[in-house]
Amino acid sequence: MRTTPPPIPWRDVIRFAVTIPAPLAVAVLVEGGIRPGPALGAGVFATMGALAAALAPQPGPLRDQLRRIAAAITFGGIGLVAGQYATGGGWLPVVMIALLSVVAALISAVNAALSLGALQLLVYTALASGFATSLPAAAEVGFFLAGAAWATLTTLIQARTEAQDPDRTSVAAVFTRIAELLDAIGTPGTDAARRALTVALNAAYDRVIRSRSRSAGRTRELSELAGVLNAAAPLVEGAVAASRADEPADPDDVAAVRALAAALSGERELTEKRPPSLDSGSAARRAVRHGVRLVWNVVGDPEERAGAAASQVVPDRRTRLRELADRTLASGESRGFAVRLALCMTAAEIARQVLPVQRPYWVLLTVAIVLKPDFGSVFTRAIQRGAGTLLGVLLGSALLAVLPRNAWVLVAMAVACGLLPWARGANFGLFSVFQTPVIILMLDLTLPGGPELVGVRLIDTLIGCAIVLVFGYLLWPQTWRAPLDEALRDATLALDAFVDAAFTGSDAERRRARRRNYRALTELQTQLQRRLAEPPPISNRAAAWWPVIVQLERTSDAVTEAVIARRGGEPAPDLAQVAVLRKSIRQLEEDVRIHRSPDDAEIDADGVLAPVAREVDAARRLVRENAPGRRPR
Repeated sequence: MRTTPPPIPWRDVIRFAVTIPAPLAVAVLVEGGIRPGPALGAGVFATMGALAAALAPQPGPLRDQLRRIAAAITFGGIGLVAGQYATGGGWLPVVMIALLSVVAALISAVNAALSLGALQLLVYTALASGFATSLPAAAEVGFFLAGAAWATLTTLIQARTEAQDPDRTSVAAVFTRIAELLDAIGTPGTDAARRALTVALNAAYDRVIRSRSRSAGRTRELSELAGVLNAAAPLVEGAVAASRADEPADPDDVAAVRALAAALSGERELTEKRPPSLDSGSAARRAVRHGVRLVWNVVGDPEERAGAAASQVVPDRRTRLRELADRTLASGESRGFAVRLALCMTAAEIARQVLPVQRPYWVLLTVAIVLKPDFGSVFTRAIQRGAGTLLGVLLGSALLAVLPRNAWVLVAMAVACGLLPWARGANFGLFSVFQTPVIILMLDLTLPGGPELVGVRLIDTLIGCAIVLVFGYLLWPQTWRAPLDEALRDATLALDAFVDAAFTGSDAERRRARRRNYRALTELQTQLQRRLAEPPPISNRAAAWWPVIVQLERTSDAVTEAVIARRGGEPAPDLAQVAVLRKSIRQLEEDVRIHRSPDDAEIDADGVLAPVAREVDAARRLVRENAPGRRPR
C-alpha cells in the first residue's frame, strides 16, 4: 500500500464531490427525507449513472474523455438490463453471468474505452441482479442515463474552463524549449536554455508514460505523443550540438520548431511546406535540419504520410476485423483471461445462490472490482484492491451505522467522492478504500440495516476476494508474472521476418509475415498492460519500456508504407541494405535478450528503406536509454 502521495487535483475533487451525490440529494429533497420510496430509488439509480460517468474520464483530449464516458454509460445501461435476467436461482443466472464475463474479458482487449465499459458491464449486472426497487426496469435505466447526462455536463463545463490537454501541452513544451535553445545560441542564456530543455524533455516523457500507466488499454493519442517524443531525439541532439559548437541556427529551423510546438498544442495546423533538406553548412546545422524534417514527418507531413494513410488510417472492413480478432479471440492472453474471469464470476454467482448472504449482489460486485477486466489483472493488484475493498467496507458500514439518516449521510458521501480522483492517482488499494464507502452509502440507504451489517459485509467481501485469489490466480501459475521480455523479443523477431518477406518474399509470404508481426505486437501490448496493472514501482518500470514498444509499432508501419511505395512504382531496395537492416533488427533482439546497451552506429539506407532504417535506429536508441537499471522483469 506504500505510495508517493500524488498532487491533489482540486478541480476534479470539487467536481466529484458535487456531481455524484447531487442526484441523491435532489431525491431526498423531493421525498422530504431519507425514506424508502420511488423518489429515493430514482435518486440511487441517477447517482449510479453519475458515478459511472464521473469516473470514466482520464486527463487527456476531450474527445477521448467523451469516448470513455460513452462506453461507461452504454455498457452500464446494458448491465442494468442484463442483471434483471440474472436474479433468482437455477442455472440460467449462472450461464448468463458466465457469458457476460467472457464478453467483458474479450472486449476489454480492444481499447481503453471498451476496457472501462467491460468493467461497468459486470458491475451493473451484479448490482441489478440483487438490488431491487419499486421502480420498473425502464425507469431504472432512464434515471441511470439522467444521472450520467448530469455528470457528462459537469465534465464538459470543467473542460471548457481548464487549460489544454496536459499530455499534449507537455510534449509541445519540449519543442518550445528547443526553439528557445536555438534562439539563445551565442548568448549568455545558452546554458539555462539547455537545462530548461532537459527539464521539459524529462517532464514530457514522465507525463506521457504516467498517463499510459493509468490507462486501462490502448490509446492512440498517447501512442502518437510517444512517437513524437521518440522522433524528437535527433532534433534535441542537433540543437545541443549546435549550442556547444556555438553555431547559430537557421531562422527557418527555429520557425519550423515553433510551428511544430503550435501544431502539437493545437494552436494552429501544421503547414504542408517543411524546410528542405540541407546539404551544405556545418554539421550542427545539418543535424538540426535533419531533426526538424524527421519530426515533421511524424507530426503530419501530408506528402510523406499519404501513401500509408489509405491502408493504415482508414483500413478496410476485412483488415479491421482481422485486427479485432488478433486482439480478442486470436490472443492467447485474452482467451485465458476470459476463462479466468468467467470462472470467478460463475463461482461468485453460485456462492450468491448457495450461501445465506444478506446483500446477494455484493460477492459478484467484489469479484468484478478486484478482478478488473483490463487485459488481465495481476496478483499484486488483486491483493491491493482486496485490502482496499475490505477497509472501504469497514469505513462505509461504520458510517452508515453511526450517522443519522439525514443530510450527514450525503455529506459523508460527498467527502468520499471528493477523495476519489486523488486516490486514483495514488494506487488501486487506496482508490478502493474510498470507492467502496460511496457504493455502500448509495445502495444501503434504501435497505436499512443495523450495526451487524458491518460483519456481514466483511464476510461477503472476504468470500469475493477468496474466489478471485483461488480461482483467478492460485489455479493459474502463469498469471503470477507477465513475460514482457519474452514478448518484446518475439515481436522483434517477427519484425525481422516481416522485413525479410516484405522485400524478398512473395505476396503470400508477405501477408503471412505481416499478420504474424502485428499479432506479436498485440501480444506485446497485452503483456505490457498486465505489467502496467501492477502497483508502482513495477508498473513504472514497465511503462519505461512503452516508448520502445511504440517504436516497434512505428517500424512495422514504416515497413508497410515501404511495401505500398513499391507498389506505387518506387524502385526495389538494394538487397545488401536489406541485409544490413535485418542484422540491426536481430541485434536489437539481442540487446533486449541480454540487456545489452546497443552501439551508436546508424543504418545507412536510402529509398523506401530510409524511413524503416530511421525507425530501427530510434528503437535501438530507446533500448540503449532503458537498458541500465530500468529493465522489466
